[in-house]
Amino acid sequence: MNGMYMNDMGWWLGAHWLTMLLGAVVIVLPFWKIFAKAGFSGWLGLLMIVPMVNLIALYVLAFSDWPRLRRADKLDSGEMNPGIR
Repeated sequence: MNGMYMNDMGWWLGAHWLTMLLGAVVIVLPFWKIFAKAGFSGWLGLLMIVPMVNLIALYVLAFSDWPRLRRADKLDSGEMNPGIR
């Protein structure tokens, strides 16, 4: 009797993990692009699947100076000479 419904449980477990993996991909990919466009490493997007760490990462993203903007400001002010290639 204990093993009677074991195949049904195995299917449910597989479907559960597949759904969780799909959900993680749906969450991580947009944040990967956002972090990369801001000038941070795209790998920080993986932090979005860790509870509580994702909130901290969002606050850091929202309130820190973005490296891409700092580089753009330096180019506009002439501090960085891009050089001729």
